[in-house]
Amino acid sequence: MNRVMQAPPAPSDLLRDWLSGFGRVFVLTGAGCSTASGIPDYRDARGEWKRTPPVDFRDFVGDPLANARYWARSFVGWPMVSAAAPNDAHRALAQAAGRISRLVTQNVDGLHERAGSAGVIDLHGRIDRVVCLQCAASTPRSEMQERLADANAGWSGLVAGAAPDGDADLEGRDFSGFRVPACRACAGMLKPDVVFFGENVPRARYEAARDALRQSDALLVVGSSLMVYSGFRFARMAHEAGQPIAILSPIARSRRATCALRGSPGHCGSPPRPSAGCG
Repeated sequence: MNRVMQAPPAPSDLLRDWLSGFGRVFVLTGAGCSTASGIPDYRDARGEWKRTPPVDFRDFVGDPLANARYWARSFVGWPMVSAAAPNDAHRALAQAAGRISRLVTQNVDGLHERAGSAGVIDLHGRIDRVVCLQCAASTPRSEMQERLADANAGWSGLVAGAAPDGDADLEGRDFSGFRVPACRACAGMLKPDVVFFGENVPRARYEAARDALRQSDALLVVGSSLMVYSGFRFARMAHEAGQPIAILSPIARSRRATCALRGSPGHCGSPPRPSAGCG
């Protein structure tokens, strides 16, 4: 007697079925949504760092060499992240806006907004802005790139491997001679307008995301490992409130999930499958 073996449902179909039971879904996204756009993520399949962890805020402001190292790597890496374009994941989430109560991203690349999503909460800020730590003046990152190029002619045209969030792999280089411009308004220290390790997410930003989650029917996590507390706490809050949780990520900690899926980053189907296939 012949037996017909049926293939298991695809993650996109499972997710579509799961989503069909909810009216308004809170979406939290992470680095996995942007890898198909050419922006590397931080962690491997086991959730371990793929490279040296990002610079800590205390080192950035207190150690001139660490500050120069950050800006040198950013100078080389910025063209790669600035040229990145939204992929199917970003577009599908934008097209499914009617089913999303709020889209909160841990990414700093702005690709959700460029894909057409409105009202995005950039939990960790935006890499395309620079802020002065003294007078709070804000300027475009592209302007900082021009100033870095003027001050460091020998670094222009340098090619290096891409790293997460506009960083570049420049191991073994001497950063002591790299010059970092100061704020034009007050000569204060300039910093990308993102939340570094050792900093807290601004209170108002966190509260806006928290309130949106409380008004939602369920939580969908797309492309996040949930290894960082600023994102994981939303999964914890949803779990404590009894809200269903779906996690679509190869490496997310999913013990709290009611629906855990696996998929390849950045290859989403058409609506109404807003996160189909994103890892």
